[in-house]
Amino acid sequence: MAHPEILEVDLLAFERGSAARQAAVVEGVMRSLGTGFVLTTHDLPADLLDQAYGLLERFFALAPEAKQAFREPQACGQTGYTGTLVETAAGEARADWKEMLNWAAPLPPAHPLRRRFPLLYPEPLLPEAAVPGITAVLHTFHQAIAELQRRFLRLIATGLGAHPHFFDALVADAPTLSRALHYPPMAAAPPGGHVWAAPHADINLITALPRATAPGLQVRVNGNWVEALAPDGRVIVNSGLMLEQLSNGRIPAGWHRVVAPEGADGGRLSVVQFCHPRPSTLLSPLAACITPERPQRYAGVLAADALEDVLYRINLLG
Repeated sequence: MAHPEILEVDLLAFERGSAARQAAVVEGVMRSLGTGFVLTTHDLPADLLDQAYGLLERFFALAPEAKQAFREPQACGQTGYTGTLVETAAGEARADWKEMLNWAAPLPPAHPLRRRFPLLYPEPLLPEAAVPGITAVLHTFHQAIAELQRRFLRLIATGLGAHPHFFDALVADAPTLSRALHYPPMAAAPPGGHVWAAPHADINLITALPRATAPGLQVRVNGNWVEALAPDGRVIVNSGLMLEQLSNGRIPAGWHRVVAPEGADGGRLSVVQFCHPRPSTLLSPLAACITPERPQRYAGVLAADALEDVLYRINLLG
């Protein structure tokens, strides 16, 4: 991934470096997130990524009817399997040519967030019966990425002029969602002009993408589509609409799409993780982001309302 305005920053240097080094990392993050995207170093175990992607490849190689056994019709894409030509980017007429497996960290049945927002905290459904061992690996993967996102949000909070730990309580027990996306070969797609994923912005705070098995992700920078692929040891982080709201537009949501490279005859597998705030969070611009030059642009909205609105508009609600 190379573009003069999308920078690579060192999360570990922010956590371990001098005050001057920390300030330089924060400055780089804020400058790069002006595009909606940034690359960061990470300390995720390589063998965990290998295990997770290997088990997911086995799942998506199953027959269609075997995968459908792990579909929960009432989950609205928040757990289990979602087939091809279901999710449709907001404002698009054609559904995406992709299939998905979704999972999150479960909360106890009596947890107040789960009782109040059952749609966002469904009972987990993973294909353990079809791919033994996948549940433990995917939950470990989810926890590792969630911790990385919590750490990266401390960089963003600092850059916004808030306390470094501002986001810690917001994301605790939140419905942060892991999603494995399998994009089948385009030769198998039905006619009608479908693409792997039409242009869209994510609704959440930040999204992390640690690996993809093939090119295809494109990010929009200054009106141009730029190819994006995380090198080994790096994670692509993009900002979502909720972060745009909280930052009063200072950090715009990162627009992206997934398009099969010209002449490609294979598919693509990637795993992304959507870091959400707790659904009871009032998303109102931070005081530090409201200035005479940047007056308050957004009214407060409940995170649950914002998420459910997007689920409706992308054809996952109902």
